[in-house]
Amino acid sequence: MDRVAADGGAGGSRMLAKLGVGVLTCNSAAAAYRSRRDPGAVAFVALAYAALLLLLYFLGRFERTRPGDDDGDRGRGRAKSKASVWALSTLLTAMFAARVAPLMPPAVGVGVWAVAAATAVGGFWALFVN
Repeated sequence: MDRVAADGGAGGSRMLAKLGVGVLTCNSAAAAYRSRRDPGAVAFVALAYAALLLLLYFLGRFERTRPGDDDGDRGRGRAKSKASVWALSTLLTAMFAARVAPLMPPAVGVGVWAVAAATAVGGFWALFVN
């Protein structure tokens, strides 16, 4: 049996994920290089890159655990992964809203923050309430 059939196609998914992380790394390095004279922009790029890598890590951990594993240590690991996914996605949403909102007219800036807040609340509801 070939590898793709044996693992249900996960080998291709892993390769695609590695390719995506490689593109993210190259894009982040290029953005940091272009912003090298603006320490705030470099810090933003570095923090966003680190948060995205952590989000991908915790999302993978969350997806690898089964919903029925909510008992014992594995359940706590799933709950921690779920909380980490929500916190990191909320952090990234707030970071990008904080970068975009000041560039917009005031009414649109308020709309950007409203959408960011709705996204954070919706993510919380989807992960913890539903």
